[in-house]
Amino acid sequence: MSSGRDHKQQQQQRNREQDQIEWRRSQVLELSSQGQTERQIATILRVGKTTVHKDLAYLSSQTKESLKTHIENRLPEEYQKCMVGINQVLNMAWSIVNKSVGVDDKIRLQALALINDCNKYKMDLTTNGVVVTDAIKCVQSQVDHLSKTEKSLLQDIKENSEVQKGERKESGEETYNGIF
Repeated sequence: MSSGRDHKQQQQQRNREQDQIEWRRSQVLELSSQGQTERQIATILRVGKTTVHKDLAYLSSQTKESLKTHIENRLPEEYQKCMVGINQVLNMAWSIVNKSVGVDDKIRLQALALINDCNKYKMDLTTNGVVVTDAIKCVQSQVDHLSKTEKSLLQDIKENSEVQKGERKESGEETYNGIF
C-alpha cells in the first residue's frame, strides 16, 4: 500500500514542480515583453540568470513550433474560408448587377464596386508577400530536408558498397557484373 501512496505523492510533487516552472516561464515571458533584461528578470524572480536564459530559449522554441503549426495547419483552412466567402459575395453581387428588373443604377454601381473590392481581396490573398514567402520557406525547408536525407542515404549506400567490395576482395569473391 505504501508504494502506491509514495507513487501518488511523487506524482503530486512532479505536478507541483511543473506548475511552478510554467508559472515562472509565464512571468519570464511577461517581464521580457516589458523590456526587462535577463539579469533584471533573474533578480525580480530570484532565480539564476541561466534559468531565465533557458526559459527564454524554451519559450522561443515553443513559439516557433506554434507558429509553424499555425502556418501549416490553420492558415490554409482560414485562407480557404476567406476565398469561399469572397466567392459567395461575388456571386451575390453579380446576381444584383445582372438583374434586369427592379434594380436601379445606384445599386448596380454599388454592387460593381463590391465586385471590384472582392477581386482586390482575392488578388491580395493570392499574392500576399508574407503568405507566399512563408509557403516558399516551408517548401524549401522540406526540399532541403529531403536533399540532406537523400545525400545521406547515397553516402551510406556508397560506403556499404565499398565495404562489401573490400570484403569480397579479401575473401576472393570479387565478381565483374556487380550482382554475384
